[in-house]
Amino acid sequence: MTPRADTGAPPSHEVRRFGRAQRWVHRATAALMGVCVLTAACLYVPQLAELVGRRALVVTVHEWAGLFLPVPVLAGLASRGFRADLGRLNRFGPHDRRWLRAALRRDRRPASRPAGKFNAGQKLYAAWIAGATLVMLGTGLLMWFTRLAPLVWRTGATFVHDWLALTVAVVLAGHIGMALGDPEARRGLRTGTVSRAWAEREHALWRP
Repeated sequence: MTPRADTGAPPSHEVRRFGRAQRWVHRATAALMGVCVLTAACLYVPQLAELVGRRALVVTVHEWAGLFLPVPVLAGLASRGFRADLGRLNRFGPHDRRWLRAALRRDRRPASRPAGKFNAGQKLYAAWIAGATLVMLGTGLLMWFTRLAPLVWRTGATFVHDWLALTVAVVLAGHIGMALGDPEARRGLRTGTVSRAWAEREHALWRP
């Protein structure tokens, strides 16, 4: 029997959800965001600050992790697949409004929550976290380079940075909680493939 050639395509019961570039961008961004959150906690929670010590080093790690946070996304723009996914995340259609209404009613029936490759919740999260990252980067630069702006601007930047950081931590916790509840979605980001049955149930409008 002649062995079948390996084409690199997933088995018939699976579909390709993410390429290497999308997975790399997600992992690198998650790692940098995690460093930012952990170092911020060490700076603002007295018990952690006392436990870790070396405040100057923690501040330096926090600043550079925040500065590099947009880099994975910018590097990912070289990938056609990643750019295509950004386009999908940026489009909001009637089915997304239907998905949100069902989510607000806590209606978990797949038929009442139609979605393309990304559902409305994922689109809103991506837009929010992208905007929050840019604001955090801008306010962080004002706090880091004290000669960029007058004192009143730096005071306002500190206020916005601190409270937005707390909001980001809460939203990230929700995002991680949702991911923990969906092993198949996690597998898609880990291996790049998901089961065809999951894709048809959770993302019925998506045509891989």
